[in-house]
Amino acid sequence: MRVAVVGFGQTAFRTKRKDKTHPELAFEAINAALEHAGLEFKDIEAVAYGSMDPFDGIYCPERWDATACGLEKPIMKISTGGTTGMTTALAAYEHVASGLFDLTMAVCVQRVGECVDAQPVLNTAVDPIYERYSGLGAIHVASFQATAYMAKYNATEEDLAWVSVKDHKNALKNPYAHIKMDVSVDDVLNSRVVCSPLKLLECCPRSDGAAAVIFASEEIAKKIRDNPAWVVAETTISDSYYLGDRLSFAEWDSLAIAGRRLFRDAGIERPEKDIDVAELYSPFTIQEILELEALGFAEKGEGKEFAREGVTFMDGDIPTNPSGGVLCTNPIGATGLVRFGEAAMQVMGEAKNQVDGAEVALSHAWGGTLQFHTLAVLSSKKKLG
Repeated sequence: MRVAVVGFGQTAFRTKRKDKTHPELAFEAINAALEHAGLEFKDIEAVAYGSMDPFDGIYCPERWDATACGLEKPIMKISTGGTTGMTTALAAYEHVASGLFDLTMAVCVQRVGECVDAQPVLNTAVDPIYERYSGLGAIHVASFQATAYMAKYNATEEDLAWVSVKDHKNALKNPYAHIKMDVSVDDVLNSRVVCSPLKLLECCPRSDGAAAVIFASEEIAKKIRDNPAWVVAETTISDSYYLGDRLSFAEWDSLAIAGRRLFRDAGIERPEKDIDVAELYSPFTIQEILELEALGFAEKGEGKEFAREGVTFMDGDIPTNPSGGVLCTNPIGATGLVRFGEAAMQVMGEAKNQVDGAEVALSHAWGGTLQFHTLAVLSSKKKLG
């Protein structure tokens, strides 16, 4: 069964949303999505709920939110690290695609501001026997990727800095974005080193906020709006737990496998030509470069030139992260759903920072120890090719 996105809502994202409780954040995003779709909550038949509990300082926040927001529907809880948001979207999607329901909602909420330090939580993602004792976290594995890539492909710190310049420029046009700064390459290069070679302006923040997406079956979607975002294809992949099993940090092989599978299912032969815009999960600058190469937008070793040459800017051939991306907003368990919702808004033609004429969008999230990937292609057309 064909399925479309018919509503998207998100909150403003900040370091700490002191003005809202956990359920109030959920309520804000849910209401925004319902208003966008022109629906009431009684119309929704089931809910997929995503959050990473260790960041929130409370256990099973879905129980709070379900009671306060009236989520008295069949509900499924999702927690898959950084991919939580995208996995939650696909769970809600599958409940419609299977024919079980006609209208479902994915909602993700995260209050990272309740966590004194997110890094010890991120440390729990790595292997507990051989790696966790060293204190490894998300930024460390990204620094491994940057070091390996720069050594193999002669990339420079300036190449990486251009990715930051591009994302921060885009975030200035997104009213929901957390970090809004107009930065130059020199600003990025002169910001303090956090984990060599990555500097402060090359690293994501941690954000409080929520997002919600509404999915509908084909017949229902056509009645709700004239410009639904059709889910053309989706996929997930999981690599091994032990970071030492990775063959190379200079390439992202598991993402490349998932990308080929996604494009085959979507009928996409040339992603660099067939996809108009991409919302990539890039909390660190190096990761956008690796993702562009793994997904076939660039040849190996050539992705480092894309931001510097303007290819990934709004007026380039492959605009990436018009929302400002993860580098400017990162409610960890909700981040993937924001990527998915922003991609949907692009093909609806309603994004705050709209790519002219966008008809096909790619949405991506990664999680764990460079371990999980979730991907989706959305389009203003029901079928590509």
